[in-house]
Amino acid sequence: MTLQEIRKLSTVDLTKESTKIRTEIAELKRRLVLGEVTNVRVVRNKRKELARVLTVLGEQLAKENA
Repeated sequence: MTLQEIRKLSTVDLTKESTKIRTEIAELKRRLVLGEVTNVRVVRNKRKELARVLTVLGEQLAKENA
């Protein structure tokens, strides 16, 4: 998901997206331990995507409260 796509989402959609990404990260970590996934970069990319979503969510919440 690109930054432009993330910025178009509402705060409700961003919170849903963040919880979805968190569950994906947990699932990927579990699969890494079991050896089903060998590419550790996937987890890193998901964490970066989560950081982008949370950053935009924080910006939007700051705008709403200001």
